[in-house]
Amino acid sequence: MKATKKPVTIECIKWDGKNSEEIIAFCGDSAFTEVESQMGQTETEELYIKTLEGNHHASVGDVIIKGVNDEFYPCKPDIFEKTYEVVQVEKTDDAFTHSFSWALEMMKKGHKIHRSGWNGKGMFAVLQKGYPQGIPCNKQTAEAWGLKEGDLFRCEPYMQLKMVNGSHSMWVPSVNDCLSNDWAIVVTDISGTNHA
Repeated sequence: MKATKKPVTIECIKWDGKNSEEIIAFCGDSAFTEVESQMGQTETEELYIKTLEGNHHASVGDVIIKGVNDEFYPCKPDIFEKTYEVVQVEKTDDAFTHSFSWALEMMKKGHKIHRSGWNGKGMFAVLQKGYPQGIPCNKQTAEAWGLKEGDLFRCEPYMQLKMVNGSHSMWVPSVNDCLSNDWAIVVTDISGTNHA
């Protein structure tokens, strides 16, 4: 069997040995520091991340990642570079200058997209690849479609919207969405800050 990792945009922050306050703000109680000293050496601040497997020491240069289940863990720089592509942050005021056709192409590449014309804070849309080859359906899907639990259920790609309340909904763009030129990518730079 072969599998391709799903495109997921993660939040992360690099540990530079001096930004512990920033990392603790990012990780909450999942991060803590200890001051350690060795004979004849100056004291150093060591960073630890509370992961699902226990406390892990983060070396300077490690990237602290927030996982898809809101868990945190340190990642070595070489592994990070092989696994992730850092999205370049567009910090100019004219970031929201793109058409919906551009936004659709960005979604196809795995990016989150949003409009400046949306009033809701934190809203964005993504393209879900679906299950065109089929997946065994769970009980809820089986009951909704009159199938047996475990039957093969095919689902074509679809768009999904993160709403203001943090929930998610199937999404079809409105006429205004399609004709607007105020689209941008929701990106997270390596400091863990969201930008448009």
